[in-house]
Amino acid sequence: MPERRAVMPPPSDIVKVAIEWPGANAQLIEIDQKKPLSSIIREVCDGWSLSGSEQFALRYADGPQLYITEQSRGEIKNGTILRLAISPTRAARQLLDRIQSHGIDARLEALKELAKLSADPTFAAEFINMEGIGTLARLVESGTHFGEMLAFTLTAFLELMDHGIVSWDLISLSFIKQIAGYVNQPMVDVSILQRSLAILESMVLNSHSLYHRVAQEITVAQLIGHLSNQEIQTYAIALINALFLKAPEDRRQEMASTLAQKHLRSIILNHIVRGNRPIKAEMAHQLYVLQVLTFNLLEERMMTKMDPTDQAQRDVIFELRRIAFDGENDPSGTEKRKALYSKDYKMLGFSNHVNPALDFTQTPPGMLALDNMLYLAKVHQDTYIRIVLENSSREDKHECPFGRCAIELTRILCEILQVGELPNEGCNDYHPMFFTHDHAWEEFFCVCIQLLNKTWKEMRATAEDFNKVMQVVREQITRALVMKPSSLDQLKLKLRGLSYSEILRLRQTERMSQDDFQSAPIM
Repeated sequence: MPERRAVMPPPSDIVKVAIEWPGANAQLIEIDQKKPLSSIIREVCDGWSLSGSEQFALRYADGPQLYITEQSRGEIKNGTILRLAISPTRAARQLLDRIQSHGIDARLEALKELAKLSADPTFAAEFINMEGIGTLARLVESGTHFGEMLAFTLTAFLELMDHGIVSWDLISLSFIKQIAGYVNQPMVDVSILQRSLAILESMVLNSHSLYHRVAQEITVAQLIGHLSNQEIQTYAIALINALFLKAPEDRRQEMASTLAQKHLRSIILNHIVRGNRPIKAEMAHQLYVLQVLTFNLLEERMMTKMDPTDQAQRDVIFELRRIAFDGENDPSGTEKRKALYSKDYKMLGFSNHVNPALDFTQTPPGMLALDNMLYLAKVHQDTYIRIVLENSSREDKHECPFGRCAIELTRILCEILQVGELPNEGCNDYHPMFFTHDHAWEEFFCVCIQLLNKTWKEMRATAEDFNKVMQVVREQITRALVMKPSSLDQLKLKLRGLSYSEILRLRQTERMSQDDFQSAPIM
């Protein structure tokens, strides 16, 4: 039998494609990637007897239908369907003329086409070159466009600006006022609202000067009012986040107070977190950003050292001592008790018994640890007193030092929740339970300090085991958070199931499954 010859694959610089042109049969051609694109287009035009090949270009027939350039042609795969189209320069010129024509139908069609084409970087560069963005901005500023025509105009504007060719700083104040007007007006079409919110978000994120202008035009109350509408709530939260992120540091706390007064958290909880729709990736990302920005408000306290000479700060430590040991009042008089304070501070678990203010000079967690302890002592007084007295009455070296533990726990929680770090671009890791309480951070600490006390007892730990206990507690909290508890009560349940013995069992199981993969036959 004659020897069969192997079929050689085509050289890598030859790509087989189909090219379409309306009203004609498709051409099946081999594109030689070494040839200039202009000569390939000329050959294609010749195949259909079309003159003026420089007026044409190739685009993908599917997906975003992007134009093919010398830079992007290397991405064409065998079997791709392409389309012969008018060149980006010609398309931009035609659309610009049609947009400025008097016929309403022609203008609407042109804007519709422009909204689609503007995502293409090659077309966008040509359109922008012809002052196209200025034309669109004037159409918006005129206030004469409504409905679909306005929606397509705003879509095209946003797509063109997103290419980063033109600076946002060139946007006029009258344009900003017009866009803000759509957000502040009642009964505006949803598609216009979505695009207006997205444009304002881009302005705030991309320009320091525009942040100030937008912040003057838009009130947080207006934005919160949009959160009950499922079609626009993602856009509204994105703009709230952008304003929050770009606010000067001295204004962030003020903005957070406004958001709290307007019940942002409970509105998000009821309309979004517990809403009747599954949460999509973009919404999850915005909730994560809001969570990060909210926790970042703690950074200032986390990085503030205690001033041992500041009487008001020392009074907080006195208050912790008073609540634990004196009840509501001090019957023996403050002076007489001062001699016993050092003993009390030791029982409270501080490292410095004589001057516990020195325990709060390390940052992080700084004064944030003291804030957490005072919240526990005042809001969950019974729990606080129980933890302190339970450990101060033990004589067997197994007492859990409350003060030292609370300070280290605060530092660990700051690390786990990345307090002070900027949000990550692609992260969607929000926790529903943090939207269930106005003091979610403090309540989270209160749950975790009780866990720490319980784990200390389960491990029968002594002062020498402090770091080991802290490692286990960090692991318990991290594992529970991965399960995304929907409320603080759910968190308690998850933590109850993660006792010290369960952590040991999980570690053992994970080690064994790792060892299995490392075994010789598998290797």
